[in-house]
Amino acid sequence: MPRFPTLAFLMSAALLSGCQEKPKQAAQPDRPVLVQHVILEPLRRDRTFVATIRPRVESDLGFRVSGKVARRLVNVGDAVQAGQALAALDPGDLGLQVEQAQAESTASAAALVQAQAELGRLSSLRSQGWSTAAAFDRQTAAVEEARGRAARAERALSLARNALSYATLKADVAGVVTAVLVESGQVVSAGQAVLRVAHAGEKEAVVAVPEAQLGGLGEASASLTLWSSPDRRYDAHMRELSASADPATRTYLARFSLPEADEQVRLGMSATITLQAKAEAPVARLPLSALYNQGAGPAVWVVAADGRPVLRPIEVEGYGAREVLVRSGLAPGERVVTLGVQKLDPGQLVRVVQAAEF
Repeated sequence: MPRFPTLAFLMSAALLSGCQEKPKQAAQPDRPVLVQHVILEPLRRDRTFVATIRPRVESDLGFRVSGKVARRLVNVGDAVQAGQALAALDPGDLGLQVEQAQAESTASAAALVQAQAELGRLSSLRSQGWSTAAAFDRQTAAVEEARGRAARAERALSLARNALSYATLKADVAGVVTAVLVESGQVVSAGQAVLRVAHAGEKEAVVAVPEAQLGGLGEASASLTLWSSPDRRYDAHMRELSASADPATRTYLARFSLPEADEQVRLGMSATITLQAKAEAPVARLPLSALYNQGAGPAVWVVAADGRPVLRPIEVEGYGAREVLVRSGLAPGERVVTLGVQKLDPGQLVRVVQAAEF
């Protein structure tokens, strides 16, 4: 059987295979990356709390005698001055007590005058030998008794007049009425709270602090901003911290004095207390997207001077909502890849297309 066709076919296949060139392997392009320059700054753990503006001194006022409330002369929010009448009781019974005490005082004074006159007559008769020493001593004792009754009646009259004056409740100091606890026609007892008055003067911010946030509360510097004026800051100083927690909320009541409070700081306003702790060791702030962890601990990709990424282990200080605080492992000025870290390989050439500061 002739072999020429088979040989010709093999030679043709060899020529065709020799004419085809092997494809060249395409060079891997530079991968664009987003980087951030490392900036070390002191760590400040600022804490914020919601506060309410309250007066430093707030008093509950009440009548010093019992009776029926006849008039209430102020409302919540009214400014009052020292000595201003706030409410009044029905003075009927108290007026009768004054009249009774007045009558007792008049009678006792008349009895004292009569006893003194009788003592004078006995003294004259005794000097003439017409009266005994015993009678003179009895009249002297009667005069002393009458004098004591007169003094007691005078004191009772003073007390009755004071009770009548207590029927009108007056403000002790200037301030603002913050609560009204009774209405006209209500019968109140002596000492029962009727009105609450906030003293005019220094104001303070009241904060409910959770027990987990008590650490370093007194050492931090505090400032206050009003919700109505967020651009204005006021210095604040912690004045008092309750010794026990509220049984319902399990929080501790802290009071911050506001020495620079002006007319814009009004009672009942909402505010924010910011506590700035002392600066700690410097840290670098990076976005969470810069972290790379494959089970060997947290690390980041640092772009070297030759444009190639190097995986660098780091020590994390803490995590935030959008950032991570790096305690060690980075130097100022280094370029850290912040996006696409899962697609990088050691030694791969990268191209920085944008540098962003977080």
